[in-house]
Amino acid sequence: MDMLQAMRVFVRVVDAGSFTAAATQAAMSTAQASRLVAELENHLQARLLHRTTRRLALTEAGARFLERCREILAQVEQARLEASGAHLTPSGRLRVHSSTGLGIQLLSSLAGRYNERYPEVSLDLALSQCQPDPLAASLDVIITLSRELPDSELVTQRLGTVFSVVCAAPSYLVQHGIPRTPSALHRHRCLRLADPVFADDWHFVGEGIDEVIRPGETFKVNVAEAMASAAETGMGICLLPDYVAAPALQRGALVRVLPQFHLQHKHIHALYPSRRFLDAKIRTWVEFLKQELPRAFHNYHEILQNPEHWA
Repeated sequence: MDMLQAMRVFVRVVDAGSFTAAATQAAMSTAQASRLVAELENHLQARLLHRTTRRLALTEAGARFLERCREILAQVEQARLEASGAHLTPSGRLRVHSSTGLGIQLLSSLAGRYNERYPEVSLDLALSQCQPDPLAASLDVIITLSRELPDSELVTQRLGTVFSVVCAAPSYLVQHGIPRTPSALHRHRCLRLADPVFADDWHFVGEGIDEVIRPGETFKVNVAEAMASAAETGMGICLLPDYVAAPALQRGALVRVLPQFHLQHKHIHALYPSRRFLDAKIRTWVEFLKQELPRAFHNYHEILQNPEHWA
């Protein structure tokens, strides 16, 4: 027995005052309507209606059950409307995962602007260096960095490209000198960023140069922001993602070394489960990032290309 259908017919019968009128409203035969109510009574082991040839009357149990039916059917209808409208109106909780650096430098600041535009969405941003399983972690969107298109069954949207630059504190360069070629880095303390996305080796290509520099073990950390903080103290020369380097360059805490080189190009992708009946909060978040991230990268690149920030 279809319990919800039987409940709907029962309510119709009471409201219409007869099985015939209720059956007409539900586009079924009178016999079908009568059978559904009878099956409902058998299932509940309670009589819901007193039936005579001329009229129907609710039993005491039927009156109590009618009240509950109206509440339940109203909630079911509300749930249906919310679910069917999810692809139209952004609302509810949006669970997003991102690598730590991207989340700190970019997504955290953009989250407020997204919320101003879509105030009915509650954004839950989780940051870590490892990419989780979106289904196991109940995530809506993963923002990831990779060299190639991620090998995933998820839908993928490319959001932009980042690269790394060589940086050092002015105090370090005053004391140890400014390297003018990649090979000169062998005479310097080069700090190691042990990040799962950005490779340890520094591969310089361009201007007739193809050389790999392997950083030492003076300092090793797995978060780019921590690397930037260490470099600002004058510990050594480091390789930083552009979105981490740009704010430090603008403050004058770091300067760019070997500015003719861009290293470790990576693509930013948004991953989410399905295009079919895509929830509006996911669609608007991804569209928002596709619009806003290129603007942020443009501002960063202007800082990186400004000779005032070069050694």
